Amino acid sequence: MRVIGIESSCDETAVAVYDADQGLLSHRLHSQIAMHQAYGGVVPELASRDHVRRLLPLVREALAEARSDRESIDGVAYTAGPGLIGALLVGAGFAASLGFAWGKPVVGIHHLEGHLLAPLLEPNPPSFPFLALLVSGGHTQLVDVAGLGEYRILGETLDDAAGEAFDKTAKLLGLPYPGGAALARLAETGREHSFVFPRPMLDRPGLDFSFSGLKTAALVALRGRVLDDAMRADVARGFQEAVVETLAEKCRRALDVTGHRCLVIAGGVGANRCLRERLAEVVRGFGAELRFPRTEFCTDNGAMIALAGCMRLAAGMHDGGIINARANWQLGHSGTMGV
Repeated sequence: MRVIGIESSCDETAVAVYDADQGLLSHRLHSQIAMHQAYGGVVPELASRDHVRRLLPLVREALAEARSDRESIDGVAYTAGPGLIGALLVGAGFAASLGFAWGKPVVGIHHLEGHLLAPLLEPNPPSFPFLALLVSGGHTQLVDVAGLGEYRILGETLDDAAGEAFDKTAKLLGLPYPGGAALARLAETGREHSFVFPRPMLDRPGLDFSFSGLKTAALVALRGRVLDDAMRADVARGFQEAVVETLAEKCRRALDVTGHRCLVIAGGVGANRCLRERLAEVVRGFGAELRFPRTEFCTDNGAMIALAGCMRLAAGMHDGGIINARANWQLGHSGTMGV
């Protein structure tokens, strides 16, 4: 089984080729960060138009790198949701057209399923079942992963996702877009305990998250202060410590509840060095192991979509000629695409 995967849910256009026996054969990605920087965030219409321009050249590059052609490809996978609906439709329409022209089956992949399965791209992949912390700009969830398509949400954010809180706080500090990564870099130079922010929802049972209040706490702490580089770094460190400690404690509780001995970090915030170090401490306390994809596969990419598509097509799942795109799509909710 050899599958070409297409990712276009937001501001990255990505294409990859994955082979069930040989693993990842190629992956190509074009980021739109430079285009959206002037606006301080993603402009959906511009994102969609750029996907139109980039997809075909990236497909050609990925096929060439994988030394593949239409005859050697067994199926086409694409991100069907959630995401920006215009951007999703570009990828879905392109994938459906490619499958029709090549006479290959096509399968729509849940974007979050791609992230959950991304650690399987590594040389020593985790085995099912495992606990996953899915943490990104749009999502913060704890998921019990029993197998392909078998996902149970244990806890999720009630408001802002952790990555969204990172980005909004970075904007308060005057950091450039994209702010989350810039805030994490700045936090490394901050002084410990200079700013101590609340750890949201740790004073109550359960595995849900809330980060909007933490962002407000940062706003209040900055009010009336003269922001110099040292203070920005101190605030960034205090904010990051609060987010990391909150995520770590919820993971500790989830490991205790589920009895799993493998914790997977997935999503863009999963690349945060401080978070990885803290979660490594948590899993050691349980005699468990921590797994995560390499940094380039934490953020949106085509490799995770090609992998998930390969697994689903091998299991006999496909779209049946229907073009699917969903801006909102809850992980674990069954539907046309069977996730």
